[in-house]
Amino acid sequence: MAHEVHYEVFRRYGSKGGWTLHDIIAGREAAVRMAEQLMAEEKATGVKVVKETYNSDTGECLSLKIFEDGHTRLKTKPAEEEVPHALPCFKPDDLYSYHARSTMARLLHDYLARQKLTVTELIHRADALEKLEATGTVYQHAVQKIAVAQAASTSRPVQQIIKSLNELATQTIHRVYRDARNGYFSKVRLGEFAGFAEKAAAAPDGAYRLNASIAFYLADASSWSEKLGRVLLLLREVPQAGAARDLLIASIDALVAEILGGASALHELIGQSRCLGDSLMILAGVFLGNAPPESSANAPLAVIAQHFALDCLPESRTVIANRIMAELRSVKRLCPGALQDEMKIMRHIANKMAAAPEKYLSRDNLIAAFTLRSRRIVSHESVSEYLAQAALPDEKLYRLLQIEENVVGAENKRQLAAFALPIVTGVVLENHFLSSKTPALARLRRLGELQARIRRAAFQEAERQEMSARLDKIACEVETRARVLATIEERGSGPVDKAVTVLSLCSSATFTEGRLSAKAREIVLAQLGQPGFFSTYALRICAGPEKPDPEVAMCELIRSLETAGIPREAGLKAIAA
Repeated sequence: MAHEVHYEVFRRYGSKGGWTLHDIIAGREAAVRMAEQLMAEEKATGVKVVKETYNSDTGECLSLKIFEDGHTRLKTKPAEEEVPHALPCFKPDDLYSYHARSTMARLLHDYLARQKLTVTELIHRADALEKLEATGTVYQHAVQKIAVAQAASTSRPVQQIIKSLNELATQTIHRVYRDARNGYFSKVRLGEFAGFAEKAAAAPDGAYRLNASIAFYLADASSWSEKLGRVLLLLREVPQAGAARDLLIASIDALVAEILGGASALHELIGQSRCLGDSLMILAGVFLGNAPPESSANAPLAVIAQHFALDCLPESRTVIANRIMAELRSVKRLCPGALQDEMKIMRHIANKMAAAPEKYLSRDNLIAAFTLRSRRIVSHESVSEYLAQAALPDEKLYRLLQIEENVVGAENKRQLAAFALPIVTGVVLENHFLSSKTPALARLRRLGELQARIRRAAFQEAERQEMSARLDKIACEVETRARVLATIEERGSGPVDKAVTVLSLCSSATFTEGRLSAKAREIVLAQLGQPGFFSTYALRICAGPEKPDPEVAMCELIRSLETAGIPREAGLKAIAA
């Protein structure tokens, strides 16, 4: 069983602030040092480091707090934070609540995956409970974990809580044994669930009896795909309205959510995929109601997607959203060994999830997940490895700007700027453009393209201006040495040809913004002021037997000037002069 370990550093602001994830570190000592540094620099009033152990086989994480410090000890009860996960249970019916079932799914995920069981099946089938009791250690470890979590929020000793939980679990298990032995559970066949739901809806323990019947209906399913397919068939029997409809829909939704909540079931349902990113693309499509590719109309995920598109099965849809967010926040690469493919997949997933309904996935959580994922992309190791694949300095800069367009988060952008600034201001980039044997116009276009991408990048204004001015300086030197504009001015063609040539170069972003583009615009304005310019231009625009239309010619000229960055007023003034 493969495990991946990382450490999450949390910090707290103010005397009553909640915990905020600050960073994810691979090493234990580095994570503790970061937490201590936050306290030393007074950037937090409290810090803690949580060890997360990720089981790649099941997709589940085990959390363990290894360090905590703070200027003040808050009187906030631990129950108001993230621990304990489970609410206290006092009677057998409490173990069938949503929170209790969620807790059991976390504690028993390995066992449930091996047995191909959902929590609902486990707590309603006597044979499944007998098998769990027979394991001994799995059952007792689950009880002990709950007891330790609850002990943190009470003054009761752990041993007393363990005793109480054992008594409660024993009562619940014996209740299932007794009901199964006395024939209280009905074995309902497909096609009979609608009528049984009508009867169950009128009983005080209707949900308990209905879920037991569904558990027996699923007992001989040999795979997750078959189990999910059987559950989805029950949707055809849901009544049109009434309490029976609500009861049956809730049971189906809970079972589908439990199946989709397990990593082993998802792996089986999705099938073999090239990487984690491809799997998340499929999940994102299903979440939005789009059937996965290469699947028949009756495939389980396709059926689920159809119901999601109708906004049915809200609990199951929430589970899918949570799974996607958990994988985005995990340390596992979306596409190992190919950063460009990873950025492409991340962008596609982000575009898909941006259309998610707010009630299933908040925008803040979505942005936070992608910001955390972006932080791993802009790490020193990832960026250095990606840049090492480029031999030329302009290609390195292009790759950095490509990363910038695909990541989010102000801090991530600042880190990329720290990579880009030395490349732009260094002599290597300047020498490359000045000494290259590539035609001057091609070099100017490349500089213009790089500058345009820098100008729209989300770097800090000062850094953006510095890099933009540097590229403009290099472009001016390239143009001066190649005499691009001087050659256009000196050739024997008339002012219209000269102006049109320079305008086309400006509109194609050949010239960088700054001194070079200003020089080009001055040449255009000078040609506009030459005698007979507009009449010659009108004849050129309106070539043919028809009489030139001055209004059409003027509109075309103003459009070309504005595309090149010359205001309408400046152009009209130059022509009038």
